[in-house]
Amino acid sequence: MGIVGDGLERAVQQAFTRPIPKSAGAQMRYLVRQLRGTRAVADALGVSQRTVERYVKDQLRRPRADLARRLEAAVRERWQPRVRERARRQAATSTGIMIDTRARFGFTAAPGTTDDARIRHLTLALPPQHAARLSDAHDAGASEQQLRDLAAEGLGEVYFRDNGRRAHGLEVELTDLEHLEFEL
Repeated sequence: MGIVGDGLERAVQQAFTRPIPKSAGAQMRYLVRQLRGTRAVADALGVSQRTVERYVKDQLRRPRADLARRLEAAVRERWQPRVRERARRQAATSTGIMIDTRARFGFTAAPGTTDDARIRHLTLALPPQHAARLSDAHDAGASEQQLRDLAAEGLGEVYFRDNGRRAHGLEVELTDLEHLEFEL
């Protein structure tokens, strides 16, 4: 994924009410229940079906580093789907989303005004409609550039155009992204 997509995923994961299973055996058993079989888990992780069965029975306990990363990512991706959906729905309908970013913002503005890009550190609350657009685009599989454009549009509306009270027609571009965090 990318910086924006990963940031949205981390924000949703902060809403989890329980930690993900710690041991490889518990993670494998969870995936077997979710994917309804050891063959599907083996295909998803790129290992043999017999390897999955050994982890399920706790005959194997410590996976290789690359398998451990894939296993944890697969579990984290499927963990607490209802909690994840409730957090997204709440952000999209009532609470909005906090965004903390350090990036270079460039502008396209009317002639005679400054459009020099410069690094800014912004921490803002985006209203629910922007949170909904970001979440919907992320769920639909939008590219990193599309997600950046949506985030820049939200920042432009809230910070630079002050919800339509100034800088009419100002278009904001988000480039040289150094840091980005979301919080639901």
